[in-house]
Amino acid sequence: MRDLGVVQDGAGILAEPARAFDLPAEHDEAERITDELFAAMERIGRVHPFAKGMGIAAPQIGIGRAVAVVQPPGDAPAVILLNPRITDRSDETDEQYEGCLSFFDVRGLVPRPLNITVETTSLTGEAVTTVYEHGLARLIHHEIDHIDGLLYTARMATGVDPIPVEEYRQTGRAWAYE
Repeated sequence: MRDLGVVQDGAGILAEPARAFDLPAEHDEAERITDELFAAMERIGRVHPFAKGMGIAAPQIGIGRAVAVVQPPGDAPAVILLNPRITDRSDETDEQYEGCLSFFDVRGLVPRPLNITVETTSLTGEAVTTVYEHGLARLIHHEIDHIDGLLYTARMATGVDPIPVEEYRQTGRAWAYE
């Protein structure tokens, strides 16, 4: 992933909260960085398919700004998260394995809420509130964590470590929501 321009675990930028945009004043800057994220996602997608969808946050390409993009699985449109903030979360959670472009060789069992409400800012400066659920909530929450300077390992249960991707593949566990 490093060869594709993804910042790897241990880089300081991954542990720092990203700086929010002043929108609409920084409209052009936000749009430029969003385009860079889509370009990175396209490069990565040519090398590795992501059946569960994928996302990438600006800190993962070395830019400390509060924006991420998420491509849900299938033909759903991409989600752009500018200045995202989780404003509500369900009490109901589940644990699923997650991976990360910033340390791609392992997967970790991460508890997350089944539903989250996220407030973002549009390029014109308006607040937009959206509710996400299940797998998409997991993807969105993972990327917001990057913007907040957190890796998924910070959300794992104490004493639980990530497993090698080879071991994960043997679990046969795709994300499942009933």
